[in-house]
Amino acid sequence: MSNDTEKEKEPCCAHEHEHEHEHGHEHKHEHDDCCCCSRDGEHKHGHRHDEDDDGCGCGCCHDHDDADDDGDGKSLLIRLGIAAVLFAAGLGAGFLPLPTLVSALLFAASYLAAGYRVLLGAWKGIRRGDWFGEEFLMSIASLGAFAIGEFAESCAVVILFEFGEYLQGRAVAKSRGSIRKMLELHPETVTVEQNGKLVAVSPENVQIGDIVVVAPGEKVSLDGILTEGTGDMDLSALTGESLPVSRTVGDEVLSGSMSVDATFKLRVTADYANGTVAKILAMLEDAKERKSRTETFIRRFSKVYTPIVCVFAALIAVLPPLFGLGDFGTWIYRALCALAASCPCALVISVPLGLFGGLGAASKNGVLVKGGNYLEALTAVNAAAFDKTGTLTRGSFAYVGAKDAPNEEALCRVVAICEKYSTHPIALAAVRTFGALADGIDVTDAVAIPGKGVRASAEIGGRTVACLCGNAALMRESGIAFTETDALGTAVYAAADGKYLGCALFADEIKPDSAEAIRSLAALGVTDTMMLTGDKRAIAEQVAKEVGVKTCKSELLPADKVEAFSAARDEGKKMVYVGDGINDAPVLALADVGVAMGGIGSAAALEAADVVIMGDSLTKLPAVLRIARKTMRIVRENIIFSIIVKVAVVLLSAFGITNLWVAVFSDVGVCLLAVANALRTMRS
Repeated sequence: MSNDTEKEKEPCCAHEHEHEHEHGHEHKHEHDDCCCCSRDGEHKHGHRHDEDDDGCGCGCCHDHDDADDDGDGKSLLIRLGIAAVLFAAGLGAGFLPLPTLVSALLFAASYLAAGYRVLLGAWKGIRRGDWFGEEFLMSIASLGAFAIGEFAESCAVVILFEFGEYLQGRAVAKSRGSIRKMLELHPETVTVEQNGKLVAVSPENVQIGDIVVVAPGEKVSLDGILTEGTGDMDLSALTGESLPVSRTVGDEVLSGSMSVDATFKLRVTADYANGTVAKILAMLEDAKERKSRTETFIRRFSKVYTPIVCVFAALIAVLPPLFGLGDFGTWIYRALCALAASCPCALVISVPLGLFGGLGAASKNGVLVKGGNYLEALTAVNAAAFDKTGTLTRGSFAYVGAKDAPNEEALCRVVAICEKYSTHPIALAAVRTFGALADGIDVTDAVAIPGKGVRASAEIGGRTVACLCGNAALMRESGIAFTETDALGTAVYAAADGKYLGCALFADEIKPDSAEAIRSLAALGVTDTMMLTGDKRAIAEQVAKEVGVKTCKSELLPADKVEAFSAARDEGKKMVYVGDGINDAPVLALADVGVAMGGIGSAAALEAADVVIMGDSLTKLPAVLRIARKTMRIVRENIIFSIIVKVAVVLLSAFGITNLWVAVFSDVGVCLLAVANALRTMRS
């Protein structure tokens, strides 16, 4: 799609590889995530890199994922505790009448206990050709300090660095919590009814048409229609809404829902691979691969920034002594301070972490954003266009009243009698609203007249009544004296024994929160709103007026929608489009950000969209706009703060105003502050 936020991927590792997602399909990509490789060379997706794989060169090839996995976090704390004891012993030995060698050995032991993994990471980075990784910078700074006799500061570098790594790893693991909750939707087995017996099978082996049993407290694993059971279902994993929703026989149920208080049976309507949960998991997996322009810039910036700082440090160490401005020891120490302070870890970790937190916050609110690039694109949106049916309205008819009806109950009874066995959307709405009026009445000779209505005979009050309902053409054809209404909506005229009873009006209901969503968008500065629909002009304008949409374009074919949207976008607007139908897919693909209503949206719309609202609440659109803006504001704060502090400390180090302690604190401290700030995106 022609999205301004699309980018050309810049690979982090030099090789391409293929792997299978847990959904079963193959996915080929190039690494563009700088933190894709852990220190031991294991890829996050589960397979291992060759040790000679090219590194990303961004200065941050260590792994921050899951600091506590396999006891790694606990063992790291134990090592740091041992290092701290040896460090304290080394400091104490310096105040005792002991040989300097004793203190040096204690500090050396402390250094190895805390920093052996740093040295190992630096060696692996060098073998990959990554001369400017974070471990390499820290190794040079700490070993250099040890070589010139600054034993305590050398140990402090690695102890603080490793402790910072531990805290950062915990923070990153925490940020993945909301996404993990979505990934936990994948079930191991489901209960299927086969020949009267309940059998546990893998969801991938369930066929369309099978009957699945869902017990109280159990998640629904496949999409289907309820055939038995009435009770509440928790949809929070899909929509972010905490209140349960009542479901009964005939209702559609999406996988990812959870039974609260009843046992349900449902007939499967989609296999697992094409169900809601599988689509969510696929979207989340794809979202990891899509980087924002800011994130891409930071990757490239790090690859340029780190070598420049290294060259700058080398010049600090060599040039001043050559010009007689001091001894080599003093200037080497200053260069080591500059190196220790220069690592771009705060940027490289906090920027993707902030974006990941924003994606997680959106998912907790029932909105799936398919990548950080779309989260960033949402911040530039200043205009919005909407489909009508299924987006601003419910997409289903509802009875809204009667016109020219002296006896509304008699009118509704005849309509219910005629529509009792029809599957037309208006008939379903009539039966749902006042179908009980036809209960106990024998209906015979019901005949559907294509494009016009229904004729039927019914036993009412002990006599046979000829019932008729349909459009104006049917009334005229049957010789019924009636007055054609100009009221908005779909009119169903009715007559009994040739006598006109009036007309029942049905209309597509406006969602109760549509007007609130439009007002919220206006409060966020998105005041230029437009509705694009194929519906009649009078109905479209009425809906637009009620919800507060500024511009309305009606009676549009799919090609007309594309043309109208393109014309608005050509005016320089950054536009979001919200729709749910197959005919919306071309416009969703054309928009700067396409948003699909996932609860009722078509597969084509979900595929073309960049953002999916799980449910049918339009108020989630302004909510995700707020999340996107807060996320990008925090990301910019981290970028500005990190660059200012690091440049300042590097310059101060060059002039001898700071020492190695300050340099290490500036690196670890800034990184931890940036990570803590990035975690605020999760609370959006």
